[in-house]
Amino acid sequence: MTADDRSLKEAWSSIPSQREVGIGLERFTGQRMERILSTVAAIGSAALGAQALLAAVTRLAPPDPGRIGMMALVFLPLLWMIVACVIGKGVKPAAGTFTVAYAIALALWPVVVEGGVRDPSNQPWIFFLVNIGVVAAMLAFTTRIQLVWALTLPILYGWVRLVQGGFEQSWWISTGFDVSFTIILGTVIISLAWMFRQIAAGVDEARSRAVEGYASAAAASAAEEERVAMSALMHDSVLAALIAAERADSDRARALAVAMAREALTRLANTEASIAQEGSDAPVARSQIVTELRRTLSERGADAVVEERGAAEAEVPGKVARAIVLAARQAIGNALAHADGHGLHVIVDSAAADRLRVTVLDAGPGFDPDAIGEDRLGIRASIVARMAAVAGTSEIVSDVDGTTVVLGWEPS
Repeated sequence: MTADDRSLKEAWSSIPSQREVGIGLERFTGQRMERILSTVAAIGSAALGAQALLAAVTRLAPPDPGRIGMMALVFLPLLWMIVACVIGKGVKPAAGTFTVAYAIALALWPVVVEGGVRDPSNQPWIFFLVNIGVVAAMLAFTTRIQLVWALTLPILYGWVRLVQGGFEQSWWISTGFDVSFTIILGTVIISLAWMFRQIAAGVDEARSRAVEGYASAAAASAAEEERVAMSALMHDSVLAALIAAERADSDRARALAVAMAREALTRLANTEASIAQEGSDAPVARSQIVTELRRTLSERGADAVVEERGAAEAEVPGKVARAIVLAARQAIGNALAHADGHGLHVIVDSAAADRLRVTVLDAGPGFDPDAIGEDRLGIRASIVARMAAVAGTSEIVSDVDGTTVVLGWEPS
């Protein structure tokens, strides 16, 4: 491998594969549910936040630096959380920040708001945000921590109110009602969110099982079709070629046996097609081969390109072009299946107008070609035998840094 090939391989290996980009799609319903919850939280937080801000501004007379600082401590994280919920990014850190900031503001309330309003029925503006703190905890934390916050914030608010009222008897009834109401409402909010998330997780799991079942059935069907096709080819082509070779007793008979064997190998290598299409001897331009390979990458959703090098006007016989395209497709399929398409790169090189070489590289974990079972036809039949059938060459090099498949042909 040349220095340019190594540089290209390292560059392409840094690009995430199509499968990695798609990580998380198996939680499609769960992600949609989280988006719905954050949108609803943004609407409720905006409504109650506006009410609390209006109450805080109307009661800010005369201006007090302590109370202004208290408003900044509460409303700035709240604004961040609302914006994050609307755009759908950074929801957890924003919601967690508001929850903690609101708890700190509650704890500092008796110190900052000295004296305060002595009427227990006149609730402070910070009361309107108690359940918003619970909603923020629902977006930011796990279920157990959510329940802890659903109990802690109302109880902390009740303690602050009693401290502000000097623990007088008239404050206990109204404060107890407020605390019990917020605890019940917060518990309902967390329970509904947990239920919706569980339903979404169940839907995602059912979808995953259905896809796995469909993939298994499709694989079994494909294997059965390949077995039937292989049996027919073994009987019609391969067996006839073996019989002809065994009975060959002259140069003409031996030449005929070689031709039958080559034809049988070509048909055997083309078993994945419903009708064997070996191609003709008519010249095929390199550009057409490149187009076929690019179509293969596009159909399989591979994040890779086909690079062209050398003589652009190169041409090869139709049978050779067909064999090279099918063998390269198999190599690309192996790279997608076993290397997740990591570092996948295809190079089409023509050293001369009648020569062609196709290189398929990936940056996967590699494999041992000698350890492949005899019943696995992906490499032996679809790559090695296919290229041998058209008097071409195939070279497979694989190690921990990746796999390189080189397909070559030149006139004999």
